[in-house]
Amino acid sequence: MSTAGKVIKCKAAVAWEPNKPVVIEEIEVAPPQENEVRIKIVATSVCHSDLYHLFESMHPEGFPTVLGHEGAGIVESVGSGVTEFQPGDKVIPLFLCQCRQCRFCKSPRTNQCEAAWTRIRQEIMASVESRFTCRGKRVLQFMGTSTFSEYTVINQIAVTKIDPAAPLDKVCLLGCGICTGYGAAVNTAKVEPGSTCAVFGLGAVGLAAVMGCKDAGAKRIIAVDINSEKAEKAKAFGATDFVNPKDHNKPINQVLVEMTNGGVDYSLECVGKVEVMRTALESCMEAWGVSVIVGWTDMHDIAIRPGHLICGRTWKGSMFGGFKSKDGVAQMVKAYMDKKLMVDEFITHNMTLDQINNAIDLMKDCKWYIPTNLSTKKFPIGYLISNFIYFFIPQHSDCNECFSAITQLSSMMAS
Repeated sequence: MSTAGKVIKCKAAVAWEPNKPVVIEEIEVAPPQENEVRIKIVATSVCHSDLYHLFESMHPEGFPTVLGHEGAGIVESVGSGVTEFQPGDKVIPLFLCQCRQCRFCKSPRTNQCEAAWTRIRQEIMASVESRFTCRGKRVLQFMGTSTFSEYTVINQIAVTKIDPAAPLDKVCLLGCGICTGYGAAVNTAKVEPGSTCAVFGLGAVGLAAVMGCKDAGAKRIIAVDINSEKAEKAKAFGATDFVNPKDHNKPINQVLVEMTNGGVDYSLECVGKVEVMRTALESCMEAWGVSVIVGWTDMHDIAIRPGHLICGRTWKGSMFGGFKSKDGVAQMVKAYMDKKLMVDEFITHNMTLDQINNAIDLMKDCKWYIPTNLSTKKFPIGYLISNFIYFFIPQHSDCNECFSAITQLSSMMAS
């Protein structure tokens, strides 16, 4: 029976208040309005930005909310005025929209979109409008997407259509983390062949940045993290060296300067801590080094001495890896389908939707490196846990693709 034009009741992970576990609830998802599409979410991932909102910024007006902004699914129905999508299309929701009409979208100098500044309230990390209700209360849509729900409603400027053959449980990772790290290296830093790079933080964003540096032709890629268990994983993505700051009795920027005879050509901060942002800058070659801030935080100021920039360094920020979202994500999906981009390698675990709080706890404890084979129940979840966590949530028990993926992952982890 068609659900188009009707309210859909489904499961979602609702964050009722900050610094508390999310709750699996039955929510009501309204039909899409003008220029909106309703999407059946097949797979999603957890990014550190979700937990930043829940446990760090904790803005009181940002709750209740359904988190999640890195997912993939199938269009269930469309509202009036929608011409780009139709039911059955495979899509990826986008936390950064691309209207293709504003001066920003038409400019090659930025991947920003003017609509994003009015569509999303940045201080609460949620869209102005919401199609969710639960227990009679309005529930916010985190970053305008809310992929921790079986169904979501999103404006068409924040959705991109992808290859119908793409496995949704894999390419959902391209909705944020992989594009963010990879693009920071190739689009924002513009890493050059033969150069030396340092990547700070080896979560999924950092590993993607390592991969981007490698694909850009960097000769030496130094991976920096306080967890030495990540060394081999980093090298699998292209790192040539690994440095643990805890193994040294001097500031890590001094260590890198000594290792590279003056500093790296490019550094990428993928942690989201202002102290690391400054350290990454100071690790660059004074005369020409480029340092890119990739990790998200908006809670503290950065202090830097002017001389550290006047000498010739460049300090840059990168939102979503500099990709214009609709175009860039579709291109990255194509690169994955052409076997030019590592994606499967980011997934290491699987769990169930009912265990989402366990997944969050594992991410907080940075236990992503431990291979675990967990039972598959009605709503299977697979995920990668790191400083930035990415896990896919195949949420519908009637989706053969989801269960096939779980079986494949289980066999991989058992070997």
